[in-house]
Amino acid sequence: MPKLDAFPCINNASLSRIGQRLATSIASICILGSSALLTGCAGDVNDETAGWSQNKLYVEAKDAMDGGDNAKCVKYFEKLEARYPFGPYAQQSQINVAYCHWKDGELAQAITAVDRFLQLHPGHPSVDYAYYLKGLITFNDNMGFLGKLTGQDLSERDPRAARDAFEAFKILTTRFPESKYTPDALDRMRYIVNSLADSDVNTARYYFRRGAYLAAINRAQRAITDYDRAPATEEALYILYKSYEALNMNDLSNDTLRVLKLNFPQSQILVTGKRTGADEIKPSWWQIWRKD
Repeated sequence: MPKLDAFPCINNASLSRIGQRLATSIASICILGSSALLTGCAGDVNDETAGWSQNKLYVEAKDAMDGGDNAKCVKYFEKLEARYPFGPYAQQSQINVAYCHWKDGELAQAITAVDRFLQLHPGHPSVDYAYYLKGLITFNDNMGFLGKLTGQDLSERDPRAARDAFEAFKILTTRFPESKYTPDALDRMRYIVNSLADSDVNTARYYFRRGAYLAAINRAQRAITDYDRAPATEEALYILYKSYEALNMNDLSNDTLRVLKLNFPQSQILVTGKRTGADEIKPSWWQIWRKD
């Protein structure tokens, strides 16, 4: 047990210096606190939504969404959810944020927002719309200036986004067959399937023209197996037939030719080398849903 006199003594001068330092520290804290308070107050003054009721905030956010002011739409709906997380508009605000991000070209943020909504509210009445919106976001995103200029279609792009869109539409049509969004989703699914088949056939044609016949066979077979009812299977069978022929695999070549004639009796591809309708100018069907 140490003795009391073992500790250093604190004289009056030391106490005075400690008191001065303490006073200075307290004054600094007070100044910083006042500054933060003033800054907070200034921020409230500059926030045009300060003092708005949740009804007014929702109306203004909806007006921004309907008027195409997507940045303001996101801002207001996010404020609405943050201020009134248990209010009647909170859940709708989340899906509206996803929509406004999509219209603003912020596709990653749109997907994040819609996935959050689906995770938090799997039983919400608007779940069918959420899956439909998710499909739209990935189905026909804005390809930018070059995509519009060249008229690039879905089959010429990375197929991963098309498959993601197909899965979202598939969930919608399977779980909500009576949804008002289902008929359009089914049309889009058919188009996606045809486009994915075209993508495989484009690749098979590329390999065939360069003499990579085994690679052409593999890709043509995949198109036939995965998308057996797509129009592109006509050309896939033709590429398969010609590739077997080039490799002197006569039995397989003859079998493929027989299947081609059986399934496409009116085909001119054996004469022209192009499938039916290939020379027609096809409208950019997918552009009907392109967001401006």
